[in-house]
Amino acid sequence: MSIRFGVSPIAWINDDMPELGAGTRLEDVLAEARDIGFEGIELGGRFPRDPVELTVLLARFRLALVGGWYSASLLTRSVDEELAAMQTHLALLKALGCGVFIHAETSNAIHGRRTCPLSRTPRLGPVDWAQFGAKLTQVADYVVAAGLRFAYHHHLGTVVESGPDLEQFLRATGPSVGLTVDTGHAALGGVDAVSLIRAHPQRVAHVHCKDVRGKVFQRLTQEGGSFLTGVLAGMFTVPGDGDLDFAAVMQALSQIGYSGWIVVEAEQDPAIAGPGDYGKLGLATLRREAAAAGLRTAQS
Repeated sequence: MSIRFGVSPIAWINDDMPELGAGTRLEDVLAEARDIGFEGIELGGRFPRDPVELTVLLARFRLALVGGWYSASLLTRSVDEELAAMQTHLALLKALGCGVFIHAETSNAIHGRRTCPLSRTPRLGPVDWAQFGAKLTQVADYVVAAGLRFAYHHHLGTVVESGPDLEQFLRATGPSVGLTVDTGHAALGGVDAVSLIRAHPQRVAHVHCKDVRGKVFQRLTQEGGSFLTGVLAGMFTVPGDGDLDFAAVMQALSQIGYSGWIVVEAEQDPAIAGPGDYGKLGLATLRREAAAAGLRTAQS
């Protein structure tokens, strides 16, 4: 039972806002991630999708592929249609030896719409939750049978955003539906990530660690801003640079015997928040708190 530290390329190149990091070479991202000390990196939009090409590329920088976000449309597709749509992504993850499938419902999401306020985040009714949960469980069963952990990503601007959303989600889905516990999205969605981890240990399949600047988010909501406006304003940052207590997060993960990846993910403007310096701070913070909590790394 051990943990490994990875990073998201979103700190360097933002897929939702291509202008952020537009001139950054993928090879430079991989080299800097390696030099900071990360063992793996999640899939980004600029990554090659050919399994052989991607394997060779990551091997050059001694990085593993942690996994990669999959945008689902189960609210508008049948289960069979969704399974057909995800085959290429699933095959790539399996070919690269990934152990986790990160899934999020985005058919009606607003987080990628620059002019849409977060107050317009979509909500599901009781009947919708029952149908969505049943379909999601079937997809998760398929992914688990394929040998990967299914890790649903709760996210601002999507149907699984708030505490009540997560309660409905957990009631509506079966045990195969794990979670990507994202500390930043949890905090800004009104969810206590530590309590979530302790209350549902069997659901914790993957972990994203980002810190938050609560005052920035408060101002954003007061002004009716969008998710992307909040990113540009700096509502997210790396562990150790914001409001959250990562000692408590690591202690909770240790208490449930978590084994898997812990990923530093903090979307910011790389021209303002240099990914190298911020990546070092985030990794150092998590390493320190993980060691204090008794979490064993794969290298220890």
